[in-house]
Amino acid sequence: MLTADAIDAAMEEHAIPPQPREVPSYAVERWRGRRSSACVVIPVIDEGARIGRLLARIADLGIPEQADIILVDGGSTDGSLDPERLDSARIGGLLVKRGPGRLSAQLRCAYDFVLRQGYEEIVTIDGNDKDDPDPIPAFIAALRGGVDFVQASRFIPGGTGENTPWKRRLAVRLIHAPILSIASGFRWTDTTQGFRGYSRRLLADPRLAIFRSAFSDYELLAYLNARAPRLGFKCIEMPTARRYPAGEKAPTKISLVGELRLLSTLFAAATGRYDPD
Repeated sequence: MLTADAIDAAMEEHAIPPQPREVPSYAVERWRGRRSSACVVIPVIDEGARIGRLLARIADLGIPEQADIILVDGGSTDGSLDPERLDSARIGGLLVKRGPGRLSAQLRCAYDFVLRQGYEEIVTIDGNDKDDPDPIPAFIAALRGGVDFVQASRFIPGGTGENTPWKRRLAVRLIHAPILSIASGFRWTDTTQGFRGYSRRLLADPRLAIFRSAFSDYELLAYLNARAPRLGFKCIEMPTARRYPAGEKAPTKISLVGELRLLSTLFAAATGRYDPD
């Protein structure tokens, strides 16, 4: 576990001045205490039946016996996180973001909480039920084996991508992943995936400084892909399955304006604009 003294020592070693931890305000609506060294963080907002299906699958796989499940809600109003559903899925924690921001702000809330609780292995999976949660135990095992960053990929042997919109597939394969691969020096194949695993030492490292208000929308994901390999963290990709609904418009919270912002974020991360001073 990284203690406060260890973090201070790392800052001194790398000549990094102490930085305040900028975290949006959040409320702890449910907390049953830490029961494992590993946790699964699930960001959600108005996911409706999708989050119910995902939580049921996670429960059926027995993952709550291996890791604590913690939801971080961005302000849902659809009633999808009712207490009975959380009870039946054996959810250990529910955080509700009160401050501004979108996905990266939610993740800063969650990572602040889980680091304070002492978790060592942190897996994040989107709450929209696109990702098969089967590999979560394998992610945890890799983190316990010394890996710092596990990136899910549907594009490596053993991975599966079903009904992926063609524009999204081309954007990931021809633009997003290649640019972050060049920027990081590590060959990534599926960098828009939010299904990931992180070690405690990665999230707490002051050279990454993830607790900054610059990470409000989708910036944190691209930033970690770009910077973590350059800092010497052990990174791997593991095969996963990502499925979009057949014959339906792919569910997404990213508009056309949002897609343009994602491109801007990509180039900012690749050129070091989010690196701490």
